[in-house]
Amino acid sequence: MTQSTSGSAKATSIEVNDVSPISAGERHGKAWHLFTVWSSPNLEFATVFVGALAIGFGLNVWQGLLAVLVGNALAGITHGILSTWGPEAGLPQMVLSRNAFGKLGNLIPAGLSTLVAGIGWFAVNTVSGTFALQALLPGIGVYGALAVIILLQVGVAFVGHNLIQKWERFASYGLAIVWLIVVVVIFTLPGAFNVAAGGSADFPWAGFTLTAGAAYGYTAGWTAFASDYTRYLPANTSKKALGWFAGLGNFTSTTLIMAVGVIAFNVLSKGNFWGIANPTSTFTAVFNPVFGAIVLLAIVIGSVSANILNIYSGAMSFLAMGFKLGFKTRRAIMVLVAGVVGGTLSYVGVVNGDVAHSLDGFLLVVSYWVSPWIAVVLTERILSKGKDAQARALAPKNSWAGAASFVIATVFSIWGFASQVQYTGPIAIAIHHITLDNGAIVDVPDLTALVGFVVAAVLFVAFRSVDNKAKN
Repeated sequence: MTQSTSGSAKATSIEVNDVSPISAGERHGKAWHLFTVWSSPNLEFATVFVGALAIGFGLNVWQGLLAVLVGNALAGITHGILSTWGPEAGLPQMVLSRNAFGKLGNLIPAGLSTLVAGIGWFAVNTVSGTFALQALLPGIGVYGALAVIILLQVGVAFVGHNLIQKWERFASYGLAIVWLIVVVVIFTLPGAFNVAAGGSADFPWAGFTLTAGAAYGYTAGWTAFASDYTRYLPANTSKKALGWFAGLGNFTSTTLIMAVGVIAFNVLSKGNFWGIANPTSTFTAVFNPVFGAIVLLAIVIGSVSANILNIYSGAMSFLAMGFKLGFKTRRAIMVLVAGVVGGTLSYVGVVNGDVAHSLDGFLLVVSYWVSPWIAVVLTERILSKGKDAQARALAPKNSWAGAASFVIATVFSIWGFASQVQYTGPIAIAIHHITLDNGAIVDVPDLTALVGFVVAAVLFVAFRSVDNKAKN
């Protein structure tokens, strides 16, 4: 495909394209639009809270800032790379995933993407937006706020791609202004960059990698549907420009807002981070009432912006599994179904109220599966350079190399290296403390995402060499 077009971008028509290739006549948009697509959904409180986890994991403010920088940088690089695949093939990310996983094997990552993005992340962000809207408009009540948030985000995603692009672009302008003011206020709080006296001189590797892993999981979570928002671009769009705008849009927004979380809760936690009942209201209480209300509104808009992408791409991932539903607007219908399921989980989250521990575990689980998936699709792309990605994805072989590599790497890395409150793997336990020659005891970090990536890539290379269908 080499065609270029500046096709219509009418935002009010319901999108009927689902996982089929986008034709030349429908191609439109510019590479820089990807910066706003991937910055707007990260300008929300969930991103703040990821940074705040650094304080909960026992890091000081500088260690926390370094951890989110590392995690987001690693995720931003691969996000930019995978975003460049959309214009050439005109296909969603989970359809392109068939090239590495085969027709049946792709059911695994596509199903996980559906559950994690379309339902899991939808619920997490809906809870965040609900608490913010309730705090902004107390009279509406928590359940009224929940209904408004769900209806708004499902409504935009229901219409489809062009309205999503418009929403994210214009929302990003206003959100950027608000959050830049937030940055100035938070960064100038008394004691914002103070480090508590009497801390351990040893670097807290365990807390550092848990924070970096949470940041990586949050930012890399978008990568599972990176090309969903680039497949409408003209096929001759500069890959270099597209990769930079997509990757930097994701990296810049997450790193800046997570830094706000690290610094703010370094001041606000007062040594009891996990005892904070409502992190959103604790955070907004820093500002004067007028600007605090504006921040709450920004949190609402940011949560909706994130969930529009989550529910849209969650529906895309489901359709990429190959189910024949037999109606023209099946993409829009699946958005409604995901909204009902995710909304039910959101209700449970609102009633529960224990946001901190739930979000912590969820983010790390996300990084655990996304990392091996990225390794497999990226390795396959490198080994298959020059082959027609669109044709292969539309007529996938029943290869087993990708799925086997992914499952083995994911299960092994979680089983052996996961280090969470609910579960710690035997290898993580065995190497949790290492005594150095000088007698110092070093905490070994959570290596799950790194191990999963490396093992998946190595296994795929080995399995592909004996799976002839994986080479087609």
